Amino acid sequence: MPPPFLELTDASVILGGARVLDALTITIARGEHAAIVGANGAGKSTFMKLLTLQVYPVAGGDVDAPPPIRIFGQPRWNVFALRSRMGIVSADLHDAFVRGNANGVVTGLDAVVSGFFATAGVFAHQHVTGDMRSRAAAALDRVGAAHLERRTLDAMSTGEARRVLIARALVHDPEVLVLDEPTRGLDVVARHAFLERLRTIAREGTAILLVTHYVEEIIPEIDRVVLLKRGRIAADGSKRSVITAAALGDLFDARVVVTGSDGYYHVRVA
Repeated sequence: MPPPFLELTDASVILGGARVLDALTITIARGEHAAIVGANGAGKSTFMKLLTLQVYPVAGGDVDAPPPIRIFGQPRWNVFALRSRMGIVSADLHDAFVRGNANGVVTGLDAVVSGFFATAGVFAHQHVTGDMRSRAAAALDRVGAAHLERRTLDAMSTGEARRVLIARALVHDPEVLVLDEPTRGLDVVARHAFLERLRTIAREGTAILLVTHYVEEIIPEIDRVVLLKRGRIAADGSKRSVITAAALGDLFDARVVVTGSDGYYHVRVA
């Protein structure tokens, strides 16, 4: 049986002397759709950095204890090798591509091609093959963005640019697509279109891991929800058991009302 996508065992991260993540223990199986939900300051950004190997958990004193983090069964990864199995889409990545790089603004096709190198655009020292460009064009077509191939990201709407970044994340056909606050900056119509596109990707077999503070982003295909509060796991279970007024009220320190429609959940302050 293949190892899980993610295993955290008493994983803690200390930054600037503060314990930002505190003894997280969680296993996410291969192919499982899941969401990590928390308020601002809950540790979601650090969780993302842990997942993308920008930070590592502190080592425990027990040499016989399991590693605090394993991704696809391995405690250490070459980041470029990992990116071929785990695609990333985030609002921060979006901002970086819209700003451009040392070469200037980035076209839709080059943004997707850069997924092969885990860089923010294509640079002169990188060897881009015809196969890479063909696969990038196919990825754009897969997300309904083939018409954005030659347009620069700074000239796209937020929704268009976010679709290009999904194509970039999918260009390797990764096992898992990780999304960090993916609908930030999108209007109501663009957010709906984005989430429906995400549902299609999930149904096609790519596992989804969503990191967010918006319960409304949790697509119907995601059934497991983990609540993160002040660096600790506050709840972990099925969506029905976790997305409740009591659990979310405690998470956000407010009285809330939870409603559902068409497989989505909505939260408002009472």
